[in-house]
Amino acid sequence: MFDKILIANRGEIALRVLRACRELGIHTVAVHSTADADAMHVKLADESVCIGPPAAKDSYLNIPAIVSACEITGAEAVHPGYGFLSENAKFAEILTEHDIKFIGPSAENIRTMGDKIEAKRTAKALGIPVVPGSEGGVATVEDARKVARDIGYPVIIKATAGGGGRGMKVARNESDLEVAVSTAQTEAKAAFGNGEVYIEKYLEKPRHIEIQVLGDGKGNAVHLGERDCSLQRRHQKVWEEAHSPALNAQQRDDIGGRVARAMSDLGYEGVGTIEFLYENGEFYFIEMNTRLQVEHPVTEMITGLDLVQEQIRVASGAPLAMTQADIQFAGHAIECRINAENAQTFTPSPGRVDAVHFPGGLGVRIDSALYSGYRIPPYYDSLIGKLIVFGKTRTECMMRLKRALSEFVVEGVETTIPLFQRLLAERDIIDGNYDIHWLEKFLARTAP
Repeated sequence: MFDKILIANRGEIALRVLRACRELGIHTVAVHSTADADAMHVKLADESVCIGPPAAKDSYLNIPAIVSACEITGAEAVHPGYGFLSENAKFAEILTEHDIKFIGPSAENIRTMGDKIEAKRTAKALGIPVVPGSEGGVATVEDARKVARDIGYPVIIKATAGGGGRGMKVARNESDLEVAVSTAQTEAKAAFGNGEVYIEKYLEKPRHIEIQVLGDGKGNAVHLGERDCSLQRRHQKVWEEAHSPALNAQQRDDIGGRVARAMSDLGYEGVGTIEFLYENGEFYFIEMNTRLQVEHPVTEMITGLDLVQEQIRVASGAPLAMTQADIQFAGHAIECRINAENAQTFTPSPGRVDAVHFPGGLGVRIDSALYSGYRIPPYYDSLIGKLIVFGKTRTECMMRLKRALSEFVVEGVETTIPLFQRLLAERDIIDGNYDIHWLEKFLARTAP
């Protein structure tokens, strides 16, 4: 086991990793920008190192500064959290060259799954069902027309190196296609430095279902069930739950088993998530995230496993401590992402937190680095915390969530808490009857 781990992240996820390390008796090193000098993970870590000014490119994305911090403090391993450098194959390689363990999969696995075209090819080869579409990138509008005619309209144009909803355009017919391709290429080039795009069949009312996996890099892998992340705004998840209201145990076991076998064949190390679109009883692979997910707590709540600790254990060389038969699911969990934003316009609301009161009670978990007097910086993502609620049934979970939201107080900045209170009054949400387009339609319908 490691003696000292450097946490290459900030906010709630840095605190989450720190807590897992503490429970394993591992010393922690926090890195931070000048804007995060008073952050909670910095206050609680055994050591801290300032790695640059506020801008992420000069601090949390500054690989030389992070490597230097490891060497200065003697950290043996780096936990990247999510975002920033968590899926950067070059970062994993550089750490390895410096005899520092990257807590995550191999650089090769990161690189393969980070390229959406190669990821799709790999998934298909491993027996994972994929969305019909182009075999690789499409360079011209004429190439795009040929693919679109084969698979049928509507189609979606996606950036090969995309993420976060950028470089994605829908073409509902042939007349839309030229503009969709050129716009997606332009957006992709601007956002990712790579203008390559590919085409997939556009599903009209799919759900977003993802399977959590855990492997030890030695050919052993298990799945930890699914999460339903269909409530999204601009392709960003807002609400996640496990299990999905749309799946039954047989469907879960079937797709979970296929994914676990694929990860075993891949020799995958650590945690990862295989994301699918689900429509009319069929699963279609869209991408793999080779890291810890923001929404991992809902899986922890229904399995009783600490995913961060499991990451650390397998990274230290330990074999997987469980088989698929050991994984037992119980109850239902929902996570609400609480952002420092206006609940109607979603305008960011950085600034000083005058007071904060977290809800409590049975089955209520808060993952947040907020405290009274903390100043939320304007330089990073507006996520300020996650409210995760567990119940024996989905109904109990929903009632507990309603209660917990009513207790959650953040003064001084705006938050998205009122949005979740509105959602809990909607019949479709109560019944679990929603898809990936539901939330944006709801927001458009209820806009003042």
